[in-house]
Amino acid sequence: MRPILCLTLLCVTLLPVFAQNPRDGGRSFDYIFPGLSPNVRTAAFSQEGYFRTFERPAEGTRRETIAFDSRLDGGIMTGVLSMRPVVLVESVMVVPGRGLSLLNAYNALARIGDLSGRMFDSHRSGEIPLFEEATRLAEGGKNVAVADPAPALIVPRSETVYIRLRDTNFGNTFYRANMTLEGYGLRYSLANNRNITYFMVPVIREGKFVAQMYFEPIAEGMLIYSIAGVDVSDFISSRIHMPSAISKRLAVIIGWAADGISR
Repeated sequence: MRPILCLTLLCVTLLPVFAQNPRDGGRSFDYIFPGLSPNVRTAAFSQEGYFRTFERPAEGTRRETIAFDSRLDGGIMTGVLSMRPVVLVESVMVVPGRGLSLLNAYNALARIGDLSGRMFDSHRSGEIPLFEEATRLAEGGKNVAVADPAPALIVPRSETVYIRLRDTNFGNTFYRANMTLEGYGLRYSLANNRNITYFMVPVIREGKFVAQMYFEPIAEGMLIYSIAGVDVSDFISSRIHMPSAISKRLAVIIGWAADGISR
């Protein structure tokens, strides 16, 4: 029995490693997204990536997303679409590079401080930092700053991280990020775990902003598929241009992850 027990323990220990490298070379982009239009494919391999925004999406929006006919887990979309968002943003990007693994993605996502100072184009002020400060918080979401960890040597099967972002428009905003190994990749689920306010007025209620990001090493590099949604009142959406607000924030977060992976 002892040899069998040792073999079992070894398999359990190595399971996260196998999950990082599902097969030599990984799946290809065209295998995951068969029949994608040339324009979307070209945009996905550009530095900016492909973005599409749906404002007040109808029930059939799922079929219009590029993920609908893909070989991605449908649960990635369901986690956002189930909240019936007022605005939906979808994105796909490939970070080029050979030998990239989920460990590269995990360590990039762990460097919360690197989100600080990342720029976006403001119509009023030009290029300005979107998040003036980005801080990892203590367990349980307590408003106590903790340092980002040293680079990891292995990807944990699941982990929860709490984040405080000082948003240039909304002041201090608080998020909960859940990371899980799933299938061929790593899913990063981000949601606000406190109200997002503007001059003390709640703009986005707790849990009403949800983003799902999926990372997978593929033959061409690292795939980053993202979908984000927000549910706000008609009063708020008539005063704040939510499509721009959500797409810019998602773009900054994706850019942060992509730069961290390639460095």
